[in-house]
Amino acid sequence: MSGIKPHAAHWGSFDAVVEQGRVVGVRPFHRDPHPGPLIDAIPDVVHAKSRIDRPHVRAGWLRGERRGAERGDRDFVPVSWDRAIRLVAEETQRVRAEFGHPSIMGGSYGWSSAGRFHHAKSQLQRFLGLGGGYTNQVTNYSYGAGMTLMPHILGTNEVIQGPVTDWRSILRHTKLMICLGGLPLKNALVTAGGAGAHEYVPWLKQVAAAGVRFVNISPFRGDTPDFLDAQWVPIRPNTDTALILAMIHTLVDAGLEDRGFLATHCTGWDRLRPYVLGETDGTPKTAAWAAAITEVPAETIRALALEAARLPTMLTATWSIQRAEHGEQPWWALVALAAALGGIGKPGEGVMFGYGSLNGMGTPRRELPSVSLPATRNPGGLSIPVARVTELLERPGEILQYNGRDIVLPDIRIIWWAGGNPFHHHQDLNRLRRGWNRAETIIVQEPWWTAAARHADIVLPATTTLERNDIASSSRDRFLRAMHQPSRRWAGRATTTTC
Repeated sequence: MSGIKPHAAHWGSFDAVVEQGRVVGVRPFHRDPHPGPLIDAIPDVVHAKSRIDRPHVRAGWLRGERRGAERGDRDFVPVSWDRAIRLVAEETQRVRAEFGHPSIMGGSYGWSSAGRFHHAKSQLQRFLGLGGGYTNQVTNYSYGAGMTLMPHILGTNEVIQGPVTDWRSILRHTKLMICLGGLPLKNALVTAGGAGAHEYVPWLKQVAAAGVRFVNISPFRGDTPDFLDAQWVPIRPNTDTALILAMIHTLVDAGLEDRGFLATHCTGWDRLRPYVLGETDGTPKTAAWAAAITEVPAETIRALALEAARLPTMLTATWSIQRAEHGEQPWWALVALAAALGGIGKPGEGVMFGYGSLNGMGTPRRELPSVSLPATRNPGGLSIPVARVTELLERPGEILQYNGRDIVLPDIRIIWWAGGNPFHHHQDLNRLRRGWNRAETIIVQEPWWTAAARHADIVLPATTTLERNDIASSSRDRFLRAMHQPSRRWAGRATTTTC
């Protein structure tokens, strides 16, 4: 098998160059205006020495060392596919019968493939749902706090997930764009489901050329590209809320808050205003007060607030801002500032989240549905936030409070993970590892010997996207891309298609 095969990854569409069944190079999709360099790693990824060549089982697990056993010691025994499948089937059947369906955690983050049919999370959870149920995970690491909060504040998650106000509207109407966390270029390399066109940089350049002024409020100057000529406001990490409250104080002190909008479109201003003015706690949230906390000069804070009141302003924060202790507060405060300015609902104004967090955020496009594998109901109906996996494993039988609900945590006996690596994504990895080891059986489907695979009991090798056919599709991209199978073998050994 030789030739050129169209394909896609989360970091871009490309054509695979194949010689004798081996991927030897890639070429960017010819309609991508700004392709990223990450696709150049594809040949090395497919033919890496760390590929898992056959099913493996941890020797200690075979000896009966299950709950509480240490994982990660590479003490694995290769087994046949027939034996591996039988072990998985028997263990799953036993646990369902003895402990119930919720004792199986269907763990997956879904980042293994841009392909929507072989989407690991969809495949695994469809399989477990049809088998009787499992404990599911909801929200995400990227903006989980925000997506839980914003429906209570703005009534929608569109301000986070899209469609957000597009760059065309910002180019035409915005004069000032204040960016908490900046507008990083590195994140624009990636689109979940694949990017046919990386249009983030070309649009940013057009917006800058139109005269929009950018302000980068971040500890890192590099969070905005040089071509934006952005004003850099270095800030002490995790103090954004104090700065925003001081900007609101400045507006109120100058009589510039939009009282009509606050009275007709908002609730809670009667409580926020006295707090900002210090009437409830004796501490006015002045620019001087915020300067001592944020290390941003009071003059800078006041000037930003007054400029935002004078010009059509778009306020935005990257998804990363809410990934911290009390991370929902700066997002909530930013909505309050947008309300005080009265720009919500006006073209090119208001507040949106995620510009600079992913390619496709803000890109003008027709809203078309993306391709996906049909979902299956989870009969168990139990789910926990993905970032609280450790608590799920640590606290069986206890109550986890989430979004106004009390969730009784099940006793997880099987962790089944396909797609994504929790030892890369999750917080406090030592604590995760201790909770992870409480399970009786850990099943991981993975192409490479990642940390997740090394901390498994049963390892099932999976193909990469290059060894199967699929369809790349994203709601944030205007292309639907056929993903042809360019490779059937790697390193001289046959692979096996799994989830």
